[in-house]
Amino acid sequence: MASANQPDLSSEGSHWDEIYQARLVEALSWFEAQPATLQLVVAACNSAEDRIVDVGAGASTLVDHLLIRGYKVVTLVDLSASALAATKERLGRLGAAVEMIAADLRNWRPTKPFDVWHDRATFHFMASPDDRASYKATLKASLAKDGRAVIAVFSDEGPDHCAGLPVARYSEQSLAKEFSELLHCTYSKTVRPTDDSTDSRPYVIGAFVRRPPN
Repeated sequence: MASANQPDLSSEGSHWDEIYQARLVEALSWFEAQPATLQLVVAACNSAEDRIVDVGAGASTLVDHLLIRGYKVVTLVDLSASALAATKERLGRLGAAVEMIAADLRNWRPTKPFDVWHDRATFHFMASPDDRASYKATLKASLAKDGRAVIAVFSDEGPDHCAGLPVARYSEQSLAKEFSELLHCTYSKTVRPTDDSTDSRPYVIGAFVRRPPN
């Protein structure tokens, strides 16, 4: 049984598994056929060899677009094994080299650092200070010394719950401040997803570079 300070990871994973098993991916409220963060991720990469991690990847199509563009080292991390299985089935042979890891970011650590960290709609589920601290510890341990990050969260005009769970909301300024000890924000914008998305909720998207060590 989880303590007050330790989330029940098996329960949270089951929650997301049930969601992905119950509905088609395209019918989920957060689905994007063309990810709004795609161009920022591409801009963050220095080469097709860059190591990219999509955290809280779910069954996002971001990986499809990256593979089609020739990016070779993509890792997906998500609590839901069902979401990752849906992605694996969709990609088929195209995704043969994609590493898919069913894990919780709050206690996961990679074996090698990543050049680019991508997160669309995971950090806003870190609703408690402890969760946010754990997320940042993973980010710090995962990102290369000159690494870049693209992070998208609900804006302060967005909903306060998603998928039955509470979320934190941010302005462009508060998102930049949230990561300011580790990351320097180079770009931020409040957007609504593309017209072919089922998700019309406002997001704040930020692009970041890792700050040099003191």
